[in-house]
Amino acid sequence: MTRSYPDTVAGPYDPPPRSFEDGEGRVIEVYTYGEGPADDESEALVEMYLAFDPEDRAQGIPPTDEERVRAWLETILAPECVNVVGWHDGEPIGHATLVPDEEGSYELAIFVLGAYQNAGIGTRLIEALLGAGREEGIERVWLTVERWNNPAVNLYRKVGFESAGDGSFEMEMAARLRD
Repeated sequence: MTRSYPDTVAGPYDPPPRSFEDGEGRVIEVYTYGEGPADDESEALVEMYLAFDPEDRAQGIPPTDEERVRAWLETILAPECVNVVGWHDGEPIGHATLVPDEEGSYELAIFVLGAYQNAGIGTRLIEALLGAGREEGIERVWLTVERWNNPAVNLYRKVGFESAGDGSFEMEMAARLRD
């Protein structure tokens, strides 16, 4: 599949670590995976995903049962992937990942617990992820989003993604991180 990418480079974005106050006044810290405050960050993410509201799942992810969550995380936390985690009071509340594809670009996925949505955390997580990706030398990023998910589409546009293809159910969007 040939995907089109914008000519304009998105950003600039700073990589983690970073800290900010969200729209609810909570202090959120964002770290690259493996540098967060938990002793066992992988286990903390398993617990976060098991607490995920089924209504907040899109396109079948995150998985719903523990065995599938663990297998899925093993795939997306691999060394060739880029991951950032948002933390509040020592607990993970959001996770964003860049997973390489066969064409040398990376697919983006982001997940924020329901109680933390609509407070600006998704924007900051994606900005930190794109900063970390740029730092890793990643040039092109893409994602798919359900086309009627206006809050997500608006978020992706806000951080520099543009529509990259038409589908009936899903919209594909892409961003360029480097020239």
